[in-house]
Amino acid sequence: MAASVWSGYLTFGLISMPVRLFSGARSSGISFHMLHRDDLQRIKQQLYCPADNRVVERSEIVKGYEYRKDEYVVVEPDEIKKIEPKTAKTMEILEFVKSSEVDPVFFESSYYMLPEEAGRRPYGLLTTALEKSEYVAIAELTMHNREYTVFLRPHEGGLMLHTMYYAEEVRKVEGFGAPDIELKDAEVKVAHQLIEALAADWDPEKYHDTFQDNLKKLIETKLEGGTIAEVEKPKKLAPVVDLMAALKQSLADMEGKKKPAATTREAAGGKKSRARG
Repeated sequence: MAASVWSGYLTFGLISMPVRLFSGARSSGISFHMLHRDDLQRIKQQLYCPADNRVVERSEIVKGYEYRKDEYVVVEPDEIKKIEPKTAKTMEILEFVKSSEVDPVFFESSYYMLPEEAGRRPYGLLTTALEKSEYVAIAELTMHNREYTVFLRPHEGGLMLHTMYYAEEVRKVEGFGAPDIELKDAEVKVAHQLIEALAADWDPEKYHDTFQDNLKKLIETKLEGGTIAEVEKPKKLAPVVDLMAALKQSLADMEGKKKPAATTREAAGGKKSRARG
């Protein structure tokens, strides 16, 4: 199992349980090294001090906060340790809220929360209670030199933890939102039909980063000495003049695309497809 990123106690009321957090998601992709074009040697980055005119070792580096232009206050690791709040080792549930009330814009990173042996029973109790109540827990946690508000939700028989942005970190964009326009009922109806034509069950396995796939093919092609094929670019669409005509044409283009898949699914399972409202 991967190394945990945090260990401590989760508490609510008088109940306490030892738990560990493991990273739940991580972006991945092809990475490139920086090379010297002339001889293809890896470039090394060095830490340079202009005052001493020399390269310095990492052991000589300290953290400093710039409180005035070119003036710093140095903060040592043991000093940071002294001011860690209680949430550095104890994650206290502050309240329970309906999951539908929490906007996903506040979500930052995801973690799996696993109980230690001594915490299995209270962990199972909390998970079951959250599943049945449709509530989620809001707690506080200190990790990576920062105190987070976190969101705990039941998932596949366990608990997931999501760190959250604070309200002041979520940006507001002036002019964001639906413009004040009048829509015809017929336009809304056809738009709804187009949504239904594209409706599907959520399956994250079917989504892939095609750009990363193309990068892999490019590298393989260059290794084999082949010719790189250019991906066909989409045609530039003209601005929509007749909204209803564009909706109807889009709907017509979608017709029949999903029927074979739906028929196959029904034949294999012998079940009626879920009605969409």
